[in-house]
Amino acid sequence: MAPAVDIISQSVVFDTASTDISLRKGNYSRYIREPLKYSGALDKYKSFDVTPTIGREFPDVQLTDLLNNDQTLRDLAITVSRRGVVFFRNQDINSDQQKVLGQKLGELTGKPATSKLHRHAVNNSKRNITVNEGKLDDEISVISSEINRKLYGDRFKSSSHHLASEGWHADITFENVPSDYAILKITDSPEDNPGGDTLWASGYEVYDRLSSPIQQLADTLKAVHYQPRFNQIAKEHGIDLIEGDRGAPENTGYEFKATHPLVRTNPVTGWKSLFGAAHQVEHGWIEGVTPRESEILKQYFNQLIAENHDLQVRFKWNTNDVAIWDNRSVFHTATNDYKGKRQGNRVVSLGEIPYYDLASTSRRVALEAELGAF
Repeated sequence: MAPAVDIISQSVVFDTASTDISLRKGNYSRYIREPLKYSGALDKYKSFDVTPTIGREFPDVQLTDLLNNDQTLRDLAITVSRRGVVFFRNQDINSDQQKVLGQKLGELTGKPATSKLHRHAVNNSKRNITVNEGKLDDEISVISSEINRKLYGDRFKSSSHHLASEGWHADITFENVPSDYAILKITDSPEDNPGGDTLWASGYEVYDRLSSPIQQLADTLKAVHYQPRFNQIAKEHGIDLIEGDRGAPENTGYEFKATHPLVRTNPVTGWKSLFGAAHQVEHGWIEGVTPRESEILKQYFNQLIAENHDLQVRFKWNTNDVAIWDNRSVFHTATNDYKGKRQGNRVVSLGEIPYYDLASTSRRVALEAELGAF
């Protein structure tokens, strides 16, 4: 297959179906393509937007009824990418079906053939934590309040002295090939406790809150995403980490460090999103600027995420509720304001190596253009 010239650098673009890993090696491989169009297959189901900016809920849909309809699942993936996060109540989907759904959402929207489901270096079966069906599975990250309190200490306790806003992040951005879609089903909720909400924030809207000169600067920069805590946890608690391959051939080793564009183009929507921000760059930095400038930019970006409640959506969980979100374009954080056990099954699909497309636009500009077309 002949490579296409990358419009950003001297690297090349290869078709997402390419299985030649050597051609895709490194952080500069690109998968630039046209945004996908919604077909309307989900329109027959009742839904509502939770806020004007982010979030949609389908109150009556069972995801198991959609699993065998690829057109509907493709439209679901497009909806998740446009709305950031989508919610479903009281779902009967099991962990195996959750894995099928996670892989299909990525495959039907064009992710590379070598990108599978993520195998988390820490949250894996080596901790001997079973999913709710009583089995071990490396491709299910069991989210357990009890284990998090044990491994991460005060940060996950209800009496923590940490700022709650320190938790904002997107999943596994320290990997060379990070996540596209994530699916979380809460299987155990604390009894008689109203806490444990999760919040999501729109990276699209964060980008749109930047002034034009700062947008132009951010468009040119890259950020180093780094997670040193995993090696510390492994040493402190005697945990064996998964070295690789963690769902993609590029995701190996114990460094847990990757360089990505500060502003990322979502290939499904074609919209720009601030990506190099929040907890995933707490121990990292922004390249091409001074250390002091890096810290100032990091602090400002985090402030935009954490302090603008009108670009956030908050979800109150019930047992068996499901959330699906696009890690390329949203940040999220748990609320650790409860005591007792809370557990869920999370499937994290791997997408493409992050890229910035000069032809992409912001969410606001794109939506205004869509309205102008009618």
